[in-house]
Amino acid sequence: MGSLRFRFSLPRPPKPPRGSTGATSFRLAAAAIGAGIGFAVGFSLESAADTSGSRRKPWSHASPIWASLSLADGPTGTSVEPRTGAAFPTVLDGGRRLTGIGLRKTSVLGLKNIDVYAFGVYADDSDMKGLREKYGTFSVSELEENKEFISDVLDQDLRMTVRLQIVYNRLSIGSVRNAFAKTVGSRMQKFSGSDNRELLQRFTSLFKDEYKLPRGSVIDLSREQGYVLQIRIGGKEVGEIQSKLLCKSVLDLYFGEDPFDKRAKEDIQSGLASILQERCD
Repeated sequence: MGSLRFRFSLPRPPKPPRGSTGATSFRLAAAAIGAGIGFAVGFSLESAADTSGSRRKPWSHASPIWASLSLADGPTGTSVEPRTGAAFPTVLDGGRRLTGIGLRKTSVLGLKNIDVYAFGVYADDSDMKGLREKYGTFSVSELEENKEFISDVLDQDLRMTVRLQIVYNRLSIGSVRNAFAKTVGSRMQKFSGSDNRELLQRFTSLFKDEYKLPRGSVIDLSREQGYVLQIRIGGKEVGEIQSKLLCKSVLDLYFGEDPFDKRAKEDIQSGLASILQERCD
């Protein structure tokens, strides 16, 4: 993912002189730097999202979900994003299976790389049979290279969930809201040819300032039957919007043509293909 570089630098904290006054000054300077980084992460997250995927390098190499499976948490187990340690259940909501995990990352002032959130993409096992007639004779390896297959998954009324797990402890809900306004807005423009401002505002307004996002917070973005996008923050439903365009635009961020994490997109497509093939055996 791309990032912005700014022509200014963070102030260096002064060396504290001996005595309590110097120590206080040092703590205040350090706090100011921390606040500056927090602001920069939000700004960089929002701006870098518009960078073309053809120029953006993948942030991380997400391990296949079977590479980090842990059975300690029960029969379904978990899959761990290796860079951040964020754990995702391999089965969600009874019938949604984890297809791949990835990482949303940005750069702050060109000085430091920040891991913003890890994500996992889930697909409903039974809904995948809707693609059986068209793709049932394809092998997993053939489906992994099939662009039309992933396009159909984005288009059709298949229940899916993208789970975001916050790993940066200074991320504000406002930064998430503004970033989605840019990224989802650009995808809606791509798919519909118009800005759809009212629909986009209905979506972003669900991310209210009252919600806090400490490290480990979970946001679920789910496409339910009838092209209903349901949003949950910390396990609490905060709203839903019926729109095929909005559902497709959100999912496209994670496994469309220009995804946030290209390696994760490959794993997700492989996972979807594996589910379809299993249902056809």
